Amino acid sequence: MIFESDDAPFRLIVSGGGTGGHTFPALTTVRALRARMGARGLEVLWVGAAGSLEERVATAEGIAFASVATGKVRRARSVLGMLSAENVRDMFRVPLGVFQARSIVRRFRPDVVLGTGGYVAVPVGVAARVCRVPLVIHEQTVRLGLANRVLARGAARVAVTAEASLELLSAAARKRAVVTGNPVRAEVLTGRADRAPVDGFDLALPTVYVTGGAQGSRQINQLVTAILPWLLERANVIHQCGPAEEPQVTAAAQALPPELAARYRVQGFVGAELPDVLALADVVISRSGAGTIAEVTALGKAAVLIPLATSAGNEQAHNATHLHQAGAAVAMLGEVTAEGLRAAIAPLLAEPARRVALATQARGHGRPDAAERLTDAVLSAAR
Repeated sequence: MIFESDDAPFRLIVSGGGTGGHTFPALTTVRALRARMGARGLEVLWVGAAGSLEERVATAEGIAFASVATGKVRRARSVLGMLSAENVRDMFRVPLGVFQARSIVRRFRPDVVLGTGGYVAVPVGVAARVCRVPLVIHEQTVRLGLANRVLARGAARVAVTAEASLELLSAAARKRAVVTGNPVRAEVLTGRADRAPVDGFDLALPTVYVTGGAQGSRQINQLVTAILPWLLERANVIHQCGPAEEPQVTAAAQALPPELAARYRVQGFVGAELPDVLALADVVISRSGAGTIAEVTALGKAAVLIPLATSAGNEQAHNATHLHQAGAAVAMLGEVTAEGLRAAIAPLLAEPARRVALATQARGHGRPDAAERLTDAVLSAAR
């Protein structure tokens, strides 16, 4: 899509954050939109919470940032449980955030406001509607988060990641909905297996990439180390365990026989080499957050998913179940044991055809062009 207008730069306010799952899709879309605008140019203002991940990301990218007050609703099983001191306090912060966001929107005068979820998106989205600026919201998970459920009623475009999300929208919102997928960082799609760290690996064996996200997962670390000798007899393993857990996982590695230890690489954090690690991996063991799902499906990877039980709205379990039912991943729900993990991964290591079938189904759910699709939605809302 070519955006036809005057020569003034396209002006965008983006809001979303709190977690990488909301922040990085927004950043990837800003990069895609900047490339699309070309000579016309793009002026971006990121609105988020002070001292937040989104502020750090925006600053590192050279994007102007403005902060507003935010209020978080802490969910509980009963109405009385919802009336906690923290919730009551934050209820008063939301109107303040809307007032601040309205002032920011009026001063910046954006062509479009893009919200990618998180509580900070609510005041900015409401301000967009008050100021009559087109609002585009993007949902990364199968089920809409609370913030996006609130904003969907007044959004010019409702961008969702999966077809299954459409049936969860109201009839009115469905008319304004578009399936874009979840934007994946461009560099993730350009990895090369021949550049991955494979010193000591037996390249005749499959490679398993284990990750609990940037901070790691104690649950996944304990499950994997419990079956480590068995696993390393059948595969090479690259294990991102999180900086805090690295000493414990490294200690488990030191107890291995030398021939198995050579096939085990422990890292607290996998950074710039992640695209190459993913390109090499035959199987991924991970959480089922929106970003992870987007990456493994865009790349077409066989995955064993262990949802984070405490994720908001149980969204990780919904993500994992959606792919499991489609034959695009193996989901481990409920109480997960080391024996259960071994049973889940054993067929994938022993039978290459099963890995390929799972990876093929995963690729069918991936949308590597999601950033371009979401850019289209933003531009169409502005027009």
